[in-house]
Amino acid sequence: MQKRLHNALVLAIGHAIPSGTVLAAIPTPAYCQDTPSRPPVTLGNAGVNLNITPRRVVLDRASRTATVYIFNQGQAAATFDITLIDRVMLPDGQIRSVEQAQRSPEGEAAVAKLVSAHDLVLATPRRVTLAPGKGQIIRLRAVPPASATPAGEYRTHLTVTNVPPPETGLTAEAAASQAPNQLSFQIRSVLGLSIPVIIRTAPAEPHARLEGPRLTQLQARATPEGPPTQVPAIEFEIAREGRNSLFGNLEVRSGDRAEQPLAIARGLGVYPEIDRRHFALQLRRAPKPGETLTIVFTDDDARPGTELARTALKVP
Repeated sequence: MQKRLHNALVLAIGHAIPSGTVLAAIPTPAYCQDTPSRPPVTLGNAGVNLNITPRRVVLDRASRTATVYIFNQGQAAATFDITLIDRVMLPDGQIRSVEQAQRSPEGEAAVAKLVSAHDLVLATPRRVTLAPGKGQIIRLRAVPPASATPAGEYRTHLTVTNVPPPETGLTAEAAASQAPNQLSFQIRSVLGLSIPVIIRTAPAEPHARLEGPRLTQLQARATPEGPPTQVPAIEFEIAREGRNSLFGNLEVRSGDRAEQPLAIARGLGVYPEIDRRHFALQLRRAPKPGETLTIVFTDDDARPGTELARTALKVP
């Protein structure tokens, strides 16, 4: 008997990798607002190469419709399911489905605060088959909430996953080669990408604080195959205030403004279901004793370029 297993991997585009860090596993793309200068997100494996843009959709009273473009960069035709799935952010920045999040106390707390847009968004089409080098526009439309006192922000996630080929069973050769009562498995990967879809019923009013900065070290690799080494880093938290998400960019600079930043991280998000999110950014070099490091968080959403928070750390 042969049994097929589907190994699911869905990357929720929901947190950023510190600048300069090389991960040994599949990298998680940075979470950011799409702009022409930023590349779309791509996920590839075993002939399936999915590309999606933009990386985030915001719908409001002025813009109740939007489009998302997916593109098959693989070498073979592929079928994709398009669904809306509620996901939450955890304090460490991980994005989990509601079902996954409910397995931990901090995940349950986040789920309890989630304001879902699942029933407020229409997405079409729901399944597409794309030949190599072909794309498809996905159309999104917001349905106003029925509540007389709506929340300021609702969110769900547009999730695009590849559909595995139809089960074909054993070939005659494979069946003949099996020993009696032999059990064999065939594993097929189910890959996908997920981007947030946000509905705002009131203007965004982002407010943030940077708290608890301290120097630390991270494990990083100079190359994917290289050994892990200790690298200098800075840890801190972004505290979110109000009822809106935060989306912005971080820079860590020395007191010498002429020097290039010691760290840059773009397109960072903090969702309304968490009040604060922990960050650890790799630094380009080790700070010197007595040096003052300044961390600045700027908006990349409602008021791009506006400074939202700043803090400083003097190196012992």
